[in-house]
Amino acid sequence: MAATIINGKEIAEQMQAELAEKVKVFHQKYGYVPGLAVILVGEDPASQVYVRNKHRACTKVGMYSEVLRLSAETTEEELFTHIDRYNADPRIHGLLVQFPVPGHLSQQRIIERIAPEKDVDGLSLENAGKLFAGGKGLVSCTPKGIIELIKRTGVAMAGKQAVVVGRSNLVGKPVAMLLLKENATVTVCHSKTENLADITSQADILVAAVGKPGCIRAEHIKPGAVVIDVGTSRVEGKLRGDVAFDEAMEKAAYITPVPGGVGPMTITMLLYNTLEAAEMQRQTE
Repeated sequence: MAATIINGKEIAEQMQAELAEKVKVFHQKYGYVPGLAVILVGEDPASQVYVRNKHRACTKVGMYSEVLRLSAETTEEELFTHIDRYNADPRIHGLLVQFPVPGHLSQQRIIERIAPEKDVDGLSLENAGKLFAGGKGLVSCTPKGIIELIKRTGVAMAGKQAVVVGRSNLVGKPVAMLLLKENATVTVCHSKTENLADITSQADILVAAVGKPGCIRAEHIKPGAVVIDVGTSRVEGKLRGDVAFDEAMEKAAYITPVPGGVGPMTITMLLYNTLEAAEMQRQTE
């Protein structure tokens, strides 16, 4: 029996509709709406599309949105001046710099310059530390979206064997921590893992986040598993995931497609993080 496709686009649209109602309630309660600022340095074409989509999504759910476009020659000092201004701006509750940035700028230094309470990408050392320690902080958007997709299948994570393939700071490590928080038993695999298929084929929940198209094949998948494909690689002009989709369809119970699976959830969770940041900042006033 073929797997059920987890339609990330439909789920994201449902969640944005739910979020729009939450934003209305927030506005009625406090007299203002959550605000998100995005800084774009340079003219990377993909980044311009992402930033435009974030701005549209903000407007759609009734949030305040600002986009600041800077030249590729912008110095670190100049960029930090803008970050500091947004850190202090009471209208802005979430702030991110769209990556990648030009080579002369340090991604990590930029992340740490953003106030942790406004770090809606959840990338700062403080927010990563809170996730590791079980504290309340802002969680990276893609991992947060992955957990929501799994929940929407109705499959309980508690007690299940979960395998994450990939150990990046952006996806692999945080999604492993979130799965632990849901009481799954978690294994993290990576490029040095031996006998990968022996491990992944035991997974009730398999998250593939390595960026190698088609590297997860039928032999890597346990019959009846939930398969979440985070990978996006362009092959002959088409987007492909880490999972060999047709093979996986014959073994998995649930699977995310590429495109249309995890991707649409990332912006949605960014918006949820912005609301969460606004609520947390309200509590500390």
